[in-house]
Amino acid sequence: MSSGTHPKVVVVMGGPSAEREVSLSTGRECAAALRQAGYEVIEVDAGPDLPQCLRDLVPCVVFNALHGPRGEDGCIQGLLEWLRIPYTHSGVLASALAMDKEATKAAFRVEGLPVAESRLATKAEVMAAHVMPPPYVVKPYNEGSSVGVYIVPEGAHQPPQLAQDMPATVMVEAYLPGRELTTTVLGDRALTVTDIVTNGWYDYDAKYKTGGSRHVVPAEIPQEIFEACLDYALRAHRALGCRGLSRTDFRWDEDRGLDGLVLLETNTQPGMTPTSLAPEQAAKVGISFPDLCGWLVEDASCDR
Repeated sequence: MSSGTHPKVVVVMGGPSAEREVSLSTGRECAAALRQAGYEVIEVDAGPDLPQCLRDLVPCVVFNALHGPRGEDGCIQGLLEWLRIPYTHSGVLASALAMDKEATKAAFRVEGLPVAESRLATKAEVMAAHVMPPPYVVKPYNEGSSVGVYIVPEGAHQPPQLAQDMPATVMVEAYLPGRELTTTVLGDRALTVTDIVTNGWYDYDAKYKTGGSRHVVPAEIPQEIFEACLDYALRAHRALGCRGLSRTDFRWDEDRGLDGLVLLETNTQPGMTPTSLAPEQAAKVGISFPDLCGWLVEDASCDR
């Protein structure tokens, strides 16, 4: 969308997922930035009445600030397509593919992108016996923000005992040693690379709590690895059919050079909180937070 005027923007946030609090923070930050950029902004906490609420508000654009199921898995995107309201970020298919980690890996393999060995298993199977040799990671295959991640260390005698709220089917993935790298793609441009430094696993607290992690941006890594991250992230964005903004995460085992660089996943709704990676990368290449949010609004459309 590019009308030359500032449209009325509804920022949809919150919702019922496990990432509700992160989404509320993302939504508030984006709404404030859009107001600073001159847009008329209405904030909406997504609930069962969302379709009627959008009909009543008649927005020119919906800024999707939802995270997790229903917000970044194609559900809200399908609703907005049905209502013919232009919206930000990726469309129905790309959102569904990226949210399903197994489908994501299938798309990456077709593109020739390196991924970790993994398989889907039932929660009962995972708790009964090791489904692959340790070390490995157990996580939901359709959640984000490191929600419900279990690391089973090398030499572990017992399989993990998963929480009751873990889904019936989970992903079991070979543990990849090394550094945590990430690259944001905006439109058709890979921005830069961040090296995420933590004292342990890059979990929910490390992502969203102040001081939980340290971001080195641009990453101080060999040029070959830096350029590969940019290339792989852009190829991942295109392989999934992403639009607007995405962020691809990597693990890099520096002892193995380029062979040690592996894609973990692509996030079609990256967090936009004060500690988030995508806005930080945009700022490093000269794009302010209000300009970033404004770019996403101007990029909004249906049929994404």
